[in-house]
Amino acid sequence: MEGADEGVDNILDSKDLQKQSKAFDKLTDRVEDRQLDSTRVQEAMASISASKEADIQAARLREKELAAVKINAADVEIIANELEVD
Repeated sequence: MEGADEGVDNILDSKDLQKQSKAFDKLTDRVEDRQLDSTRVQEAMASISASKEADIQAARLREKELAAVKINAADVEIIANELEVD
């Protein structure tokens, strides 16, 4: 009878090992997914950085355009008087 009990124990150990193996496989799959997500995050950050640089460049260009506009002091005085700016 002891031989039969040993066989049952071996089967249970085998099932336990299979469960552990599946759990380990799931764990390693998640790590790979995280690595892929990390790549996506890096790509998104690069895109955001490029977009931000483009916005900064556009703002610089706009500032140059506005700096080229000539303003008369008389016009500023009229506007200030009309809006009652101190």
